[in-house]
Amino acid sequence: MKNRWVLFVPLAIMGLLFGAFVYRLVTPAETLIQSQWINKPMPLFDLPPATAGVEGLKSSQLADGRPRLVNVFASWCIPCRAEAPQLEALKAAGVPIDGIAIRDRPDDVAMFLREYGNPFDRIGSDMQSSVQIALGSSGVPETFLIDGKGIIREQIQGVILADQVPEIVAKLEAMK
Repeated sequence: MKNRWVLFVPLAIMGLLFGAFVYRLVTPAETLIQSQWINKPMPLFDLPPATAGVEGLKSSQLADGRPRLVNVFASWCIPCRAEAPQLEALKAAGVPIDGIAIRDRPDDVAMFLREYGNPFDRIGSDMQSSVQIALGSSGVPETFLIDGKGIIREQIQGVILADQVPEIVAKLEAMK
């Protein structure tokens, strides 16, 4: 009888620890770290084109009077592939979208655009993630809502979902 107790207690402890681990793993974080650039002008940058046939991206281009999105993405990013239809829907709704491709090769960016579509007006190549880091971006995909003066008004961390598209369009319309 004593042997059963000795065997049961460690198994019960292991089960509780495993359950706590799984719970923390599947429970979303309560807080997201937002960029320090919210309600401030876009940091200065001048990125070369991410692939042939596209224009690079300069921060000065983001203050042309038109509210827009700046999407941080990568061809190797699986969630970026899932987000592609929503970006195409935003483009179809007349939303200007610029892209920042991080740590990506030109051929891979070109293949990504062929396979998933190209909603971008311009795509800058951020090989060292320096602009991504300057923006306070913590991963991909990540999207910034920029007003017509080049001020970052909102940050969307993670994939843009289909039900967010009308809300994003409305927010950008309100910035006009």
